[in-house]
Amino acid sequence: MSVENVDVLIIGAGPSGSVAASYLHNNGFKVKVVEKNIFPRFVIGESLLPRCMDHFAEVGLLDCLKKRNYEVKQGARFLRGDEVCNFDFSKKHTKGWDWTWQVPRADFDKTLTDELLSKGVDIEFEEEVVAVNFNDDGSSETTIKNKLGENRTVRAKYIIDSSGYGRVLPRLLDLEKASELLDQSSIFTHVKDVNRPEGWEGTRITFDVIDLRTWLWVIPFSNGITSIGYVGSSEFLNSFKGSSSDKLREMLKLSNYYKERFEDVEFQFKPIEISDYSKSVKQLYGNGYVLTGNSAEFLDPVFSSGVTFATESALLAAKLITKSLQDETVDWELEYSDHMKNGVGVFETYVKEWYTGNLQKLFFHTPENPEIKKQICSVLAGYVWDETNPFVKNHHRLVKAVAYVIDMEKEKSE
Repeated sequence: MSVENVDVLIIGAGPSGSVAASYLHNNGFKVKVVEKNIFPRFVIGESLLPRCMDHFAEVGLLDCLKKRNYEVKQGARFLRGDEVCNFDFSKKHTKGWDWTWQVPRADFDKTLTDELLSKGVDIEFEEEVVAVNFNDDGSSETTIKNKLGENRTVRAKYIIDSSGYGRVLPRLLDLEKASELLDQSSIFTHVKDVNRPEGWEGTRITFDVIDLRTWLWVIPFSNGITSIGYVGSSEFLNSFKGSSSDKLREMLKLSNYYKERFEDVEFQFKPIEISDYSKSVKQLYGNGYVLTGNSAEFLDPVFSSGVTFATESALLAAKLITKSLQDETVDWELEYSDHMKNGVGVFETYVKEWYTGNLQKLFFHTPENPEIKKQICSVLAGYVWDETNPFVKNHHRLVKAVAYVIDMEKEKSE
């Protein structure tokens, strides 16, 4: 069996793996990326947040993405019956990017890996990690199987697991644990958006709230394709019968706003169903490895946080590994785990309070409070580490408190 030696082995070539690989390669380390699939390939997570633009810019991956002319995302719209809540990323509490993109991930991810390959990063596709052994010093021997079924070994000083939904190390090292979030499921596809309106209305990402736990996403791309998908309780989504196409077509009738636009449109592929999608792990790092992105934690798609957490964690992991390889002391608990858990904790509160209805009260309350809206907008833009923002610093209690005040005001007016 052949043996290869590298500084860092990265499992997975999505945005998380690409950001980590780019940073480490730029700093002169020998990096190997192994990816189970062949690109381009479809994956969910098509709506980005402004925060991740910082990450792509820092590692030199922004220019190649700009050339693709993806649909610009300047905010997000939430609908609930006749109620409308618009967030504009230029009107937020935290300084930072005012826009990002809505991206077909097959093209987006391949653009990233093509750029890395052009810079000389070692990426191998259709390569599956089947076993890993860690030594006392944190170094490892990883067994990798290629598409012909042949095995080889890669020795590395560190492993970054950016495998996303594949969750390679959590499975191999028994790190998985149940999420504390509700059991939610989703069903989604792409459509050729032949009835797309002109202008702003046709390009705006929208979340159409059907009831407390059920909502439809509509994410238009610049190529004329639109991503559509329902999220709801597992019990509710399982109550629809027939094929996945039959189920989604029936669900689309629930949206008064969108049912005509998407009536009888052609699905680009058979709708995909994901049950109980929220995931968690016992720990984010260990001796010789670190988990990034969805391989560590996946919350909920309602605020499009997936790619941003992936790139935030990947860049931070790459920086800390760089320090360690340069014989600097790294406190992984403080510098990595605590940092990521703080950000995840903010979004976790928002996800939980969305499904209790408290956050929806804040979104759709009239008249709007401009200052509160700016602070919430910063969270929705991904700036969840800015503790000058009261809705970050006091996230555990502030959403509940403001919702309570709204309820009291409503009772007084009735």
